[in-house]
Amino acid sequence: MKSSYWLLALSFLFISSGPARAQNNTPMPIRTLSQALDSWITITENEVVGAADAMPEGKYSFGPTAGEFTGVRTFAQQVKHLAANNYRMAAYILGRTATPDQKSETGPGTVQSKAQIMDYLKGSFAVLHQAMGAINEGNMLKPLAAAPSPSQKTRLQLAEDAVAHSFNHYGQMVEYLRMNGIVPPASR
Repeated sequence: MKSSYWLLALSFLFISSGPARAQNNTPMPIRTLSQALDSWITITENEVVGAADAMPEGKYSFGPTAGEFTGVRTFAQQVKHLAANNYRMAAYILGRTATPDQKSETGPGTVQSKAQIMDYLKGSFAVLHQAMGAINEGNMLKPLAAAPSPSQKTRLQLAEDAVAHSFNHYGQMVEYLRMNGIVPPASR
C-alpha cells in the first residue's frame, strides 16, 4: 500500500513537471564576459550594501574584543577596507593608479560617519561596475603592467578578487550584525 502512494506521488511530480519544463525552454540570452562579471558584482553589492545599511550608526564602532577577536577591525573599518579594495581593484582593471588610501586598504580618514561610509561603499561598487564593462575576451588574461601582485596580474583575476574579498568581509560583517542581535537582510 505504501509503495502505491509513492508511485502515485512520483507520477504526479512527473506529469506536473511537463508544463514547467515547457515554459522554461526559452533560451537564456547570451551575455558578454563583462555582463557576466558585472552580474557577480551586482550580487555582491546587494549583499554587502544591505548588510552595511542594516548596522545602526551607533554600532559602526563595534568590534568584538573577547577571545580570538582581540584587535580585529571594527564594523566601520571592515566596510571601509572592503570598499578601498574595490576601488583599488577597479583602478588596476581600468589602468589607473590606485590612491594611497586604496593601497593601504583603510579608506580615507575623513570618511567616518555611517552616511559617509555608505557613500564610499556604494561608490566603490559603481567604479567596479565601470571596470567590469572594460573587461572583454581580448584583454581578460593579458598581464597588466601595474599588477598589484604576481598572483593578481590579469583583469579577470582582479575581478575575481573583488568578489571573493568582498564576500570574505561580508561574512565578517554578518557575524558582527548577529553579535549585535541584528538579522542580516539576506537571512530575513
